Amino acid sequence: MNRTLQICFLLSLVFLTSFASAHGMSETEKQSILQGGNLQYLKIGATHMLTGYDHLLFVFGIVFFLTTFMDVVKYITAFTIGHSITLIIATLMGVTVNYFLIDALIALSVCYIGYENLGGLKKIFGKGLNMLWIVFIFGLIHGLGLSTRLQELPLGDEGIVWRILSFNLGIELGQIAALCVMVSLLFKWRRTPSFLKISNVSNNALIYAGVFLFLFQMHGYSHTLDPDEFPFPEDSHSHAHEKMDRSPPTPGEEYLKIPEESLSDPLGL
Repeated sequence: MNRTLQICFLLSLVFLTSFASAHGMSETEKQSILQGGNLQYLKIGATHMLTGYDHLLFVFGIVFFLTTFMDVVKYITAFTIGHSITLIIATLMGVTVNYFLIDALIALSVCYIGYENLGGLKKIFGKGLNMLWIVFIFGLIHGLGLSTRLQELPLGDEGIVWRILSFNLGIELGQIAALCVMVSLLFKWRRTPSFLKISNVSNNALIYAGVFLFLFQMHGYSHTLDPDEFPFPEDSHSHAHEKMDRSPPTPGEEYLKIPEESLSDPLGL
């Protein structure tokens, strides 16, 4: 049974990372959110959180070793306040960051939380950072990513505050739903004798998943023809490679090229 839990967790990480490109909003979602009211924004927010593999991995890392209800509330509240601040303010001010770069930072936050769960800086310096502040700061980064996603849509000016708040409330409801499942599973898992052994594997898996997501996002960033382009369509990927292959020659290089016909008839006869 313990080995089964370990295998299921690792397969879940593989499943999540294999669908990394599905983190954006679909065309159907875009249309529904434009035509619907605040309840539709709430629904899209909840769906976005529940399919946000990077956010879910980070939240899972936060609550992994938390054993009391008040600790869970304290850390999740810090994360919630952080991402709510940047989600609301950045959207109202129209502040956006390149999709791939902000998601790369979020992927690094997943790496860090897994690293801290394994001892992190305490092993090196004998004392770690204040995790409550770290979680809050990473919450600000996650909120900026959520805001950038929300601004894919033409929100308009009338009623924009209610749309943003509805979306943010949906994010929180989705987070609560995910937390209920995570905390319940961890509570049962923590009672098994294999928890400490599997916890090392699990948090190392978090680090590997974060590294994978970081490389995926940086690969996407390096292949975008337009810095604001999203998502990562296959044709843009191939066009980017073609553009890279047709890079202009360095100064003077054009004079070093010898026409093919000259090679077949070097004397020009």
